[in-house]
Amino acid sequence: MQASSDGQGPLVQVPLTELKGVGPALATKLEKLGVARVEDLLFLLPLRYEDRTQLVRIGALVPGQRCLVTGEVLLAETVYRGRRNLLVRISDGSGQLTLRFFHFSRQQQAQFQAGLTVSCFGEVRRGSAGLEMIHPEYRLLRDDQATAMSDSLTPIYPATEGVQQGRLRNLTDQALRLMQESPPVELLPEAVTTRLGMPSLAGAIRYLHRPPPDANIEEMLAGRHPCQQRLAFEELLAHYLSLRSLRALAETENATPLTDGQSDLDAFIDDLPFELTGAQQRVVDEILADLARAHPMMRLIQGDVGSGKTVVAAIACLKAIACGVQAAIMAPTEILAEQHWRNFSAWFRPLGIEPAWLSGSQKTAARRESLAAIADGRAQLVVGTHALFQEGVDFARLALVIIDEQHRFGVHQRMALRDKGVSSGAHPHQLVMTATPIPRTLAMAAYADLDTSIIDELPPGRKAVSTIAVPDTRRGEIVERVRSACAGGQQAYWVCPLIEESEILDYQAAEASYAMLTEALPELRIGLVHGRMRPVEKERGMQAFKDGLIQLLVATTVIEVGVDVPNASLMIIENAERMGLSQLHQLRGRVGRGAEQSHCVLLYKPPLGRIAKERLAVLRDTNDGFVVAQRDLELRGPGELLGTRQTGLPDYRIANLVRDAELMPEVQKTATQLRRGSEATAAAIVRRWLGDAARYGKV
Repeated sequence: MQASSDGQGPLVQVPLTELKGVGPALATKLEKLGVARVEDLLFLLPLRYEDRTQLVRIGALVPGQRCLVTGEVLLAETVYRGRRNLLVRISDGSGQLTLRFFHFSRQQQAQFQAGLTVSCFGEVRRGSAGLEMIHPEYRLLRDDQATAMSDSLTPIYPATEGVQQGRLRNLTDQALRLMQESPPVELLPEAVTTRLGMPSLAGAIRYLHRPPPDANIEEMLAGRHPCQQRLAFEELLAHYLSLRSLRALAETENATPLTDGQSDLDAFIDDLPFELTGAQQRVVDEILADLARAHPMMRLIQGDVGSGKTVVAAIACLKAIACGVQAAIMAPTEILAEQHWRNFSAWFRPLGIEPAWLSGSQKTAARRESLAAIADGRAQLVVGTHALFQEGVDFARLALVIIDEQHRFGVHQRMALRDKGVSSGAHPHQLVMTATPIPRTLAMAAYADLDTSIIDELPPGRKAVSTIAVPDTRRGEIVERVRSACAGGQQAYWVCPLIEESEILDYQAAEASYAMLTEALPELRIGLVHGRMRPVEKERGMQAFKDGLIQLLVATTVIEVGVDVPNASLMIIENAERMGLSQLHQLRGRVGRGAEQSHCVLLYKPPLGRIAKERLAVLRDTNDGFVVAQRDLELRGPGELLGTRQTGLPDYRIANLVRDAELMPEVQKTATQLRRGSEATAAAIVRRWLGDAARYGKV
C-alpha cells in the first residue's frame, strides 16, 4: 500500500468493503458505529474484555462469574414455565451446569445430543436447580477438537443492531493484519512520547484490541492504561488544535471596531439602582477592550446564578447601539428570552431604544412588524429564541451577537446566528454566557476558541441559600413550612420533574402536586406552570407570581433559568435524588435574590444510593457553583454537565474529559509546539480524529 498523501497513513483511505465479508448492507450498519474506513475500525476500541484464556471447572464456578467451560451433554429438554425454555444439562465430572435458552429452534435443540461435548461462555447465575448460564455463546466440539481458548483477552465492542461481536472481532482481526503491513504514521513528536513514556500508536492499538492474558483489566476498564492514555492524548490534542485553529481564523477575520459612546455607557451605569461589583466591572472592561478591536470578539462569560451577567450584557449591547450597529440576544427558552426582553426594555426605553421581540410563537402581524424593523435597522436591539437565525430574518447591520445559556444550543444554531451578521467582509462580535460554571480543565478542552471571563462575586447583601435534604415521608412538615412562609408575606416554589403521573418513573408530577397542595393549603393562592402550556398561559402564570398575585408556584424545571422574583425565599424540589447537581444548583438560584434569608428543601424518596447521597451532600455543603460543577463533572461526566447532545461539544471516541483532565496541560504545551513548528502535522492530527468534523466548535 502507498502512504496517504495527508500524512496519516494508508489505511485512512481504505474503505471497509475491502475487508472480507463486508458488503453494502454490513457497511451501512457499521456506519452507525462511526466506522466507514478500515482505520475507523482500529479506533473502535472495546468497551470491556472477557477472559477466555482459561478453562474453568464446573465444580469451581461461582455466581456472577463470566467464564469458559466445557462439558458433556447429559440431556436436553423443552419445558414450559410461563414460557418455552430449552434446558441443556452438561457435566465435566466436577459438577453440573444448566444452559438455558428462551429463543431456540427445533434444529438447535436437536444439536444437543447426549454424549456430545459442548464448549460455552457466559455469566454464571443461580437457578432453580443449581447453577446455570442463560443464552451462553457455545460451540459443539467433534471428538478430535479441543476447547478453543484465546491467547488474548476477548474484546467486547460497542454494539449495533445486526452486527454480532464475533463479526466485529473478525473484522478487527483483518484490520490489525493490515495495520501490521502498513502501520499508521506517528504524528506525535518523539520528544513528547518519550517524555510521557507513551507506546507507539500501532503498539497501543494492537494491545487494546487484543490484550495479553496478564493484562491489568481493572486498569483498562478505568481507562488508565498507558496504551489508552496514548490514544486519549492524541484525541484531546486533535480537538484542542481544531479549536485553536478556529480562534486563529477569527483573528484574521474583520469586525467593526466599536469605540464610540463611552459617555452613554457612563450615564447608563451611573443611573443603575445598584453599583457594579468589582467582578462585573472587570468583565465589562475586558468586553469593551475586545469590542474596540478590528477582529471579532469571541468571549465566554461564566457567572454563578445571581452574579449579574445580564447587566453586563446590557452594557455590551448599549455600546454597539451607541456605535450605530445592531445587537441580538438569543436565549434557549421563551420564558428566559421574554425576561431578557422585559429587563432590556425597562433599561433601554428611557434612552429611546425599543428592543424588538422575535419568537416562534409570535402572531403573524407582530412577527412581520419585527422582521421589517430588524431588516431596515429600526430595531437596534433584537431579543428572541432560536427564531432569530431562521430563514427570512435579515439584519441591517448586526455587529454583536449574545447567546445566553449557550450550552443549550447546538453548534449549527450558533453558527447560523453568527452568519446573519456577516456582511461587507465584517463578522459580528460574539459573547456567550452561561450560569453553569465550567471547571477549568473542561473549559480548557471544550472552549479553547473562546476567551473566558468569570464573574466570581455576588452582589452585596446576597445571602447564601440554606439547603437541607428531607425524605418525602416528611412531606406534611414541608407543607406546613410553606404555609408559614407564605403567611409571613414570602413566596415559594414547588418544583417537580414531570408534568403528569408516569407509570414508568415514580416521580411526583406537577399536576398531582398542584392538586395536593391546593387541597392542603386552601388559604393560599397557588399557580401552576409547565412546559406543555401555551406560551401566553405560561407567561401569565409567571407574571402573576412576579406581581405577588400567586403565593406558591408549582412548576416543572421550566423555571430553571431566568426567573427573577426577589420575594421568593423558599423552594421545594421533588425527587431531588434523580436530578443532576448543576440543574439543582440552577433551580436553587431562583431563590436568594432578595434581602430575606432563603431556603431550599430537597425532597427525596428513600433509600438513597451512594451517588445520590454524595450529590445531595454537595448541595448541603456549598453554594459555590464552581465546586458544584466540579463534583457534577466527576459524578456525571461533561456531556450532562454542559447539556445533553446539544452542547456543541464533540463526542470523544476514547478520551474522557473528567478522567483525562490531567493530560490537558501537556496537550496545550504540545499544541503550541506543533502550531509554531509543524502546522502540517497539526492538520494531520486533526484530520485523523475529526475528519471534516472540525467545524463543531465554530460559532
